[in-house]
Amino acid sequence: MATSRAGGLLRRPGQPQQATYLELFFDLVFVLALFRLTQGLLQNLTWIGTLRTLVLLLALWWVWSRVAGTTDRFDPQRPPIQLLVIASMLGILVMAAATPEAFGKRGLFFAGAYVAIRIGASAVLVLLLRGHQAQRAFLRQFFWYGVSAVPWIAGAVAHDTARLALWTLAVAVDYTATALRLPTPGLGRLSRSELAILGEHLAERFRQFFIIALGELILVTGLAFGTSGFGAEHSVAALVYFTTTVLLWRIYIYRAGQLLEEAIAAAPNPLRLSIAATYSHPIMVAGIVITANCVDHVLDHPFGHAEPIWIAMILGGPALFLAGRGIFEYAVFARVSRNRLIGVLVLAAISPAMIRAPRLVIAIAAALVLAAIALSDTARARGRPPEPPSPPR
Repeated sequence: MATSRAGGLLRRPGQPQQATYLELFFDLVFVLALFRLTQGLLQNLTWIGTLRTLVLLLALWWVWSRVAGTTDRFDPQRPPIQLLVIASMLGILVMAAATPEAFGKRGLFFAGAYVAIRIGASAVLVLLLRGHQAQRAFLRQFFWYGVSAVPWIAGAVAHDTARLALWTLAVAVDYTATALRLPTPGLGRLSRSELAILGEHLAERFRQFFIIALGELILVTGLAFGTSGFGAEHSVAALVYFTTTVLLWRIYIYRAGQLLEEAIAAAPNPLRLSIAATYSHPIMVAGIVITANCVDHVLDHPFGHAEPIWIAMILGGPALFLAGRGIFEYAVFARVSRNRLIGVLVLAAISPAMIRAPRLVIAIAAALVLAAIALSDTARARGRPPEPPSPPR
């Protein structure tokens, strides 16, 4: 009887795989989370501040990806799963609110909410699945969430460099354990048979989160344009960042973003491909967050001087996006287009020449590199049949 009840929570074969309204509702809190990340980076624009923002982004992404994994495996129409998603949403709201001060006086709020979401959700799923073979996968998660909880909480009560070091360790534990398929004493590693991957649902969820990240860039551009005035130079700067947003979307979706679900279906190891997609997306989103952080700086004084760290941010955001996009492309096609690599190299190579360039010129240069990549994608595909996915073996 217990096994039957537990099995009733899982998605059934033939059940629609599209994202539900509950999942779209859950995503709303990440609009705030990404905006608060940008605010926090603006308040502490240093190399250490950038590293801190990356750690917080990786933590937020990990919560989102785990909830997406839950709704991929379980039926989101079932009341226990709906309550679990909504409770996670509340926890992320606390994390988002604490984000700008996470390395200050609100560290315990951020880490406490993170740990509570992770351990609480896995504990509930272990209880709901008692007697069912799927329970083993969530026992492994519960074990590793407990391991990473130690540096998360220890970091929350530490300060400055110690907190950053402990939280970096905690993030490394979370990501490395999953990459190794959660090796757990007495249970071994996660096998492919223990975790079915629904390609259509998972691909749609990744695309939806990427659109949320682009929405953050649109939001910041609109707010900055509205407060900077509608002068010619500010209008050009706003147009440059709107164009940049369009180009980021175009490069992402063509064609790896379109074919992820087919790639998962064709992959000899769908679990490995889904992990690669899970790890490549936060890199791309980090590039978007860094780009969004530069919008205010450029629109405030388009012809002002840019300090070296701002040059690195304006050019580094698109470069980081392209690096993540290259990893994503390899997961789908088992190769990386040369124009992605060339784009990263060009952005790095032109950085020294931008020392005396106005902020707007640097932003235009980054947009031109992205435009060249998008145009080369179009030219390469013209007259050829669409390339099918061919995931690595």
